[in-house]
Amino acid sequence: MHTKTKPDWAGADLLSRFVNVLIQTKPLYALMKQQARQVLIKTAEKNGISWRQTCQTLEASAAKALLATSTNPNVTYPDYYQVPFHAYDRGNLCWQAAFEAEPATYAMALRVWPQESLTWQVAQERLRSSFHQVLAEYGPAEVHDILDVGCSIGISTLALHRFYTQRQTTPVRTVGLDLSPYMLAVAQVRDTHGEIATWLHAQAENTGLPAASFDLITLQFVTHELPHRATEAILREGLRLLRSGGYLAIVDNNPQSPVIQNLPPVLFTLMKSTEPWSDEYYTLDLESLLETVGFTHRITVASDPRHRTLIAQKKA
Repeated sequence: MHTKTKPDWAGADLLSRFVNVLIQTKPLYALMKQQARQVLIKTAEKNGISWRQTCQTLEASAAKALLATSTNPNVTYPDYYQVPFHAYDRGNLCWQAAFEAEPATYAMALRVWPQESLTWQVAQERLRSSFHQVLAEYGPAEVHDILDVGCSIGISTLALHRFYTQRQTTPVRTVGLDLSPYMLAVAQVRDTHGEIATWLHAQAENTGLPAASFDLITLQFVTHELPHRATEAILREGLRLLRSGGYLAIVDNNPQSPVIQNLPPVLFTLMKSTEPWSDEYYTLDLESLLETVGFTHRITVASDPRHRTLIAQKKA
């Protein structure tokens, strides 16, 4: 059976163009944005995820006091980062996005296996471990320095750090990098034991970090939020930051997933309304881009029903 390379609702297809017209109609867009958010909230609360309580707890935490020290005043925000996404007018540059990121992340994991009766804890563990298993099989045997790009509030970063800490005897230094100081402030609150070496506010395209300083760089659920040009620039920066023979690992939505391709019209329309760069992501040949930038593409694995993991390596 021929596998389509992308969903019909992404790119230049008639269906995609129709959905894009709907999204560009302001009254409809406002309704879609709210509906997309409500779908996540309902998924969360139906499955025991304390959406409102989590937000209230973070509101009362030290996060707001950490904003100033989490902010690099020299950072400039690219145009693509200053558009509404994830149902927030200011994207990730606001407290609401940062406070809701944790329950939203847990709810999204549940939507990976909708036919199974999983607790949110089991779904979250399965989502993270599916990525880690691919890393264990095709990634570096041992790491000393890890960079998690687009770390958000640190859920992916902490899980990755603990995975390598538990599987090797040598110490691991992990850095979480994000463009939102709001997310980084919450990440520091969540990192109660100080496991992560640095929470860094910087552009992923221009980190300011020393060349050849990492063994592994990960982008976990980041590339679908980027236009082509940003993805390429970030990959070039990643190549610069990796040591010889170092690895890059990307996990994100799988354009060839039957689950993604066969989403009901209501769901894919809502999803596109909160992800402004969907068409660019789903039409990008990421494997070819990795090779063009200078990586050796090792493998692409369907790591769960909705996501794929790509492993690439810097040439020795």
